[in-house]
Amino acid sequence: MRIGFVGTGTMGTPIAGCLIAAGHHLTVYDIRRAATGALVAQGAAVAETPRAAAESVDAVFTSLPGPGEVEAAVLDPVSGILRGMPSGAAYIDLTTNAPATIRRLAERCRELGVAFLDAPVSGRPPNMTVMAGGEETDFTRVRPLFEAIGKNVFHVGPSGAGCVAKLVTQYLGYTNFIAALEGMLIAAKAGIDLGVLARIVPVSAGQSRTFDNIPRSVLTGAFTSGGTLDIVAKDMDLAVALAREVGAPGALGALASDIYKRAQAQGWGGEGFPVVARILEAMAGVELRSELRDE
Repeated sequence: MRIGFVGTGTMGTPIAGCLIAAGHHLTVYDIRRAATGALVAQGAAVAETPRAAAESVDAVFTSLPGPGEVEAAVLDPVSGILRGMPSGAAYIDLTTNAPATIRRLAERCRELGVAFLDAPVSGRPPNMTVMAGGEETDFTRVRPLFEAIGKNVFHVGPSGAGCVAKLVTQYLGYTNFIAALEGMLIAAKAGIDLGVLARIVPVSAGQSRTFDNIPRSVLTGAFTSGGTLDIVAKDMDLAVALAREVGAPGALGALASDIYKRAQAQGWGGEGFPVVARILEAMAGVELRSELRDE
């Protein structure tokens, strides 16, 4: 297929690379021209605007930081993606986005005869989880593209369903991370060996993939695992807003979101999200550090 790809950052570049490896012809765009270099080396062409990346293609992907960046790239009346897309093509948004933005995009795509799928992703390509919302016929048509980047591909439901699924998974994971940090701080204050506890949790009721960030990133003081604090704080804010919108309880998430925002206020937004531990450590008056032992 002829594919446009807008947003070639930390996530976008390896995803687009998988599409090239699958034999598709890509035209890429990023606001930072230098960010397209790795894909150009793999055979991609470079567009000067999002609109140019979308001209004469079968599908266009966006992989951008958040709702504002997506709306600017897609809806700009002069340089936006939808100004260039041919009728009948498919627009696929991989961004962890806001439901209100997804509704606007879906409506505009319907008006133009463009298929639209909100398909946020989790993990790293080519083994990602893809959560797609949109018409089932549109999903079936582009499923081979999803299978080129992901191991677990789900059609969640109608337009917007993919966005909701991703926000819920983010809510679960990153609220859980705050709870896990609090549990470790209780142990630290009570004098338990954190290295031993870090081996107990994964084989007990507290086990979770999110907890695994603690021994490898927090106890070592590296704070480097996973996405940046800015991205996680944005996702949690969107997830808590979704809870309010649908009238669901979201008290724990709201508390967790506030802690991530406090860490952002310290200027740590560009660091790995586990750096949020430093906020809770300051509150507890103890650091979560320990040597890890294989026993």
